[in-house]
Amino acid sequence: MKYTIGELAEIIDGDRGSNYPKQDEFFDTGFCLFLNTGNVTKAGFSFESVQFITEEKDRLLRKGRLQRGDIVYTTRGTVGNAAFYSSSVPYEHVRINSGMVILRCRDEIVDTRFLYQVLKSEYFRPYFKKYCTGSAQPQLPIKNLSTIALEMPDKGSQIHIANILTAYDNLIENNQKQIKLLEEAAQRLYKEWFIDLRFPGYETTPVHDGVPEGWERKTIGELISYEIGGGWGEETQSNNADNGAFVIRGTDLYGLTHGNLTEIPFRYHGKNNLAARALQDGDIVFEVSGGSRTEGVARTALVRENLLARYSNPVMCASFCKLIRPLTQEYSQYLYDHFQYLRSSGKTEEYDKRSASSIVNYRWKDFLSQETILKPSRPIIELYNQNAATIYNAIIAKSLQIETARNARDRLLPKLMSGESEV
Repeated sequence: MKYTIGELAEIIDGDRGSNYPKQDEFFDTGFCLFLNTGNVTKAGFSFESVQFITEEKDRLLRKGRLQRGDIVYTTRGTVGNAAFYSSSVPYEHVRINSGMVILRCRDEIVDTRFLYQVLKSEYFRPYFKKYCTGSAQPQLPIKNLSTIALEMPDKGSQIHIANILTAYDNLIENNQKQIKLLEEAAQRLYKEWFIDLRFPGYETTPVHDGVPEGWERKTIGELISYEIGGGWGEETQSNNADNGAFVIRGTDLYGLTHGNLTEIPFRYHGKNNLAARALQDGDIVFEVSGGSRTEGVARTALVRENLLARYSNPVMCASFCKLIRPLTQEYSQYLYDHFQYLRSSGKTEEYDKRSASSIVNYRWKDFLSQETILKPSRPIIELYNQNAATIYNAIIAKSLQIETARNARDRLLPKLMSGESEV
């Protein structure tokens, strides 16, 4: 039987009135999580970067507060991302921003987990795209969303389909948790060896002015052969496929090692353009602009052969990222882990805050020329690479497992909906 989205769920907008939080009313910690566009992805919630409002501000807002079991759906800018506010989400007080809506399901008609699986799937994408408005800034008005009609199986079949697809989600979530633990292990290893200077043999190694014997203090710029910006080509995919390249944006960097490798968009570039910008094994991609103050910059990705091998065309970074190529590959893992440490410790924010622009414009040249780093001795860096590479390769393996599970889940839903595969 066919139902419209408006019949399946109450659609709740956020409070867009005079009490909507201003930029200086967001905080790194606080009473109520205020969702930003980066928190609702095609893979569900992501809390890599969060912002909060106070309890007093929360009381002033009328609409847009989540209840457990709600679905959040993005309707402006990046349209069509969905997240499920389940009991596993670690925030008790959550509100949506102006670029999303809440769907509160009518339990007598639809299973919430089932509708969530449909809304976040590629199966649903052709439905909502027909109802979007705007070109520069796509939007899906509530009145349009509410009229989208879907052929729905009976409630029992919905529950069974949701159980099958949720099993894939649980596998994905388990791998994501393992990736987080591996990343924490990588950061502990880096900090122990190069911040606390408890590297192998530290007991017998003299240290002078914070520099172990045989090591050197350098600026980051002295350890790289060059850095170069990326670029965009034409958005058409109709011609010259042999000249094309996949483009990594700042928002893609987290997904590269967290199971979203297929999210990289495709653009075309001339061969001359690609010659200097095509990523190689050991390169580092560093985000220097874009996004917003709340999302921050300085996200980083280490490019390895097992990532590049997935793509039939070259891969390059977008114009608001920088390609960093270390002098030698032996410093790739070390520099990447250093960047991760600087971002997690808030050090990169010092350079970001020097920009007067409301759109982030990272002080890249200052960062390269002023930020110092220890250059370990060759035996230490070789030993570190062995240990760190084991962790990093495990992260990539888990990421590939996530991508495989996502692809399998997305292929299965339309077959279950159409009856091609039995429920």
